[in-house]
Amino acid sequence: MPVRATRTLVTAPVLPAPLRPLEALAQNLLWTWHPSIRDVFIAIDPIRWEHFGHNPVLMLQSMTPDDCERLSTDNVFLATLQLAADFQDRYLARPLNVPEGLLPGQHIGYFSLEFALTESLPIYSGGLGVLAGDHLKSASDLNLPLIGLGLYYREGYFQQSLSADGWQEEIYSTVDPAFQPIKLVRHENGEELRVGVMVTGRIVQVRAWVVPVGGVRLFLVDSDVPENVPEDRNITSRLYGGDAETRLRQEMLLGIGGVRILREMGFDVAVFHMNEGHSSLLGLERSRVFVREHGLSVAAAQQAVSASTVFTTHTPVAAGIDVFTPEMLTRHIGPEFAEAGLSTGHILSLGRMYPGDQQEPLSMAILGLRLSAFRNGVSRLHGDVSRELWNGAWEGVPIEQIPIGSITNGVHLPTWIAPSMSRLFDRYIGSDWRDAPTDPASWADLKNIPPEETWAIRNEERARLVARVRSAKKEDALSRGLPVGKPPLDPNVLTIGFARRFAAYKRATLLFRDPERLARILNHPDHPVQILFAGKAHPRDEPAKELIRDVVMRTRQPEFAGRIVLLEHYDVDLARTFVQGSDVWLNTPTRPLEASGTSGMKAVANGALHCSVLDGWWAEAFEDGLGWSIGPGETIESPEAQAARDAESLYELLESEISRLFYQRDGEDVPVAWVQRVHGSIAAYAPRFNTNRMVQDYSDHAYEPAAAAGRRLAANDFAAARTVADWLQQMRRGWPEIKVLDTAHEERGGSIIKVRAVIHPGELRGQDLAVHACSGVSTLAGELKPTATAPLALVHTTEDGACVFEGEVALTVAGRAGYAIRVLPSHPDLEWPLDTGLVLWA
Repeated sequence: MPVRATRTLVTAPVLPAPLRPLEALAQNLLWTWHPSIRDVFIAIDPIRWEHFGHNPVLMLQSMTPDDCERLSTDNVFLATLQLAADFQDRYLARPLNVPEGLLPGQHIGYFSLEFALTESLPIYSGGLGVLAGDHLKSASDLNLPLIGLGLYYREGYFQQSLSADGWQEEIYSTVDPAFQPIKLVRHENGEELRVGVMVTGRIVQVRAWVVPVGGVRLFLVDSDVPENVPEDRNITSRLYGGDAETRLRQEMLLGIGGVRILREMGFDVAVFHMNEGHSSLLGLERSRVFVREHGLSVAAAQQAVSASTVFTTHTPVAAGIDVFTPEMLTRHIGPEFAEAGLSTGHILSLGRMYPGDQQEPLSMAILGLRLSAFRNGVSRLHGDVSRELWNGAWEGVPIEQIPIGSITNGVHLPTWIAPSMSRLFDRYIGSDWRDAPTDPASWADLKNIPPEETWAIRNEERARLVARVRSAKKEDALSRGLPVGKPPLDPNVLTIGFARRFAAYKRATLLFRDPERLARILNHPDHPVQILFAGKAHPRDEPAKELIRDVVMRTRQPEFAGRIVLLEHYDVDLARTFVQGSDVWLNTPTRPLEASGTSGMKAVANGALHCSVLDGWWAEAFEDGLGWSIGPGETIESPEAQAARDAESLYELLESEISRLFYQRDGEDVPVAWVQRVHGSIAAYAPRFNTNRMVQDYSDHAYEPAAAAGRRLAANDFAAARTVADWLQQMRRGWPEIKVLDTAHEERGGSIIKVRAVIHPGELRGQDLAVHACSGVSTLAGELKPTATAPLALVHTTEDGACVFEGEVALTVAGRAGYAIRVLPSHPDLEWPLDTGLVLWA
């Protein structure tokens, strides 16, 4: 009979004094992007470093007395260790860069359901988590007072395995905190910090773990505590595991529990950033706190909440958003919200596109949009798509004026650029590319790098990728008892990478529309091509799993054998190898369904050339001569027609341009023209599409104004929030009585017109109205697409109470132009009148 331990303790070797700095280095994820620290652990034992999945905590726990003795007397190692420790100390000692609007000691809270920081901590699934992890790293580099909030999944996200017939299988294993660079959050007296969240009528106890990410801390909420019943302990078991009820419970712990955890720890969070709708419930919890602790009305509380909240949507289709039925919401949300005036009916109205539709479920995206004042998509095109997608939430507002902007994603360059390429940059353009990656001048000297040096690095990285593929395929064959066979791929052949989440809209199998033509391209005697695939499908996405199986079956066809390979076990480590070793990065989504597509940014920064549909970031980044556009930049209504057009375009590019340019060599076998494109591509895109630029954009355009607005509404016991909420009540009562009596204009010469509008405010006052002339292109049928807005001033009031507004308008469009009169509520403390739902057009 097995014996159970009375107590379980985690021990590690007691390091001799010279090696003590290793402990601090292992416990901060700064090593994931600073090679001087990572190289210290590799130097202990490169084989163990790979065996332990690049986990420095396991490395230290595996150290033997012989290791300690050997390293303690190795002067070279000790000098390297000291340099790394000194660097980390200096990095962490930098003074904070506090954005305007934040007071000293205040923080920005960044909430996300997943974070990809390192392969040894699998609490991520794909692009959303990678973006969140890179966001934290750049916030650390910029030294912002930002803290992250996520969930600690005891089984993480699944490890991918493929059956003999190519079907994806999911394998889960425990993510033991004893072997991770994380620590349990405790009170000063040593007790675990706990908060309770009421879920389905009972209190779920949660605790938190802290992960140092450079100068930023990430807190992970965990429900696996002994006091909870097994069902509740399993809420945070798996990322994207379980059914809709499990997802709602996870999002309650993230949004509600996360706010309570931060409050319990004493953090003063001035700005809350919701990375997708998963954390939208934080807005309800903050509203509840304002009502209960400050005596605000629900309307005033939500004014204060939205003013200091940022919401980022990553999803271009409504089907990708979490929705929950009224019955499920009623059963899960606790009475503590109802007691604060946040009834289930009120919450549902906030989360519905059309609040009066009693059958409509609650959308977490709509809830996030309604409880935030700063909203953005993740590329310019995605901003357009988002305004179109959510326009129903702003009744009476033209799509062009929907208050959803865009901040284009980026990638954290030091995390993703290969060490060999990093050293090349260091030699020729200096370390500024690390410290100031958004400065184009830092990248200007790329043109001075001799083509043969860049080409040597590209050959080295491609060979490393091919070697990894061959090793993986050999191990797979041996494990299945199959003959090893001829090694796949060729380290000297043009290599195309396609690695991302498998989903129908990403069209991984677009290449196979004409298999015979593809076979001719791959096996061309002078311009051969090889293609590498990798990626996971969501555990419940059967069509996506079928796509993986389709690719696997194609790799076994004689005409594709050795030229097309799909690797399993996809994670951020394999993703790094892919983006660092591919010559061309392929992206084939159905436009406009790719919100951003950051994998291409990573590949481009490593010297790959991008070949993509004009979607996501590529729609705004593409420059002729630096990469390739698949098809024109337009959307076709028929997905089948779009697929046929894009496949033909891709085949033509591969045959006529890409492969020929790659094999066009000089006398030293260097493709000079290709390398010149590589240099131009890196110089054009790396300074723009990195997370330092992205996070700075969030700081300038969201965090700073949100902090200032939140503080203004909260001043003097929320006086402004109370005033504007009461005033809006009056405006809603009187709004239906407003009448536009007359509009007129006269030409002033050129494109200038003087516009006049006569409006009767009913029981309201003229000062309560903001009147604008919205101008733009007008169609033959009179439909206006507004592109500019000019305010009209209240010039006088007639004896019968009518208000006359006048102003000059510059028509900025050529051809058929028009204008329309728009009336909105106006108050000194109301910064977002379009969010009130009070809009009147003449």
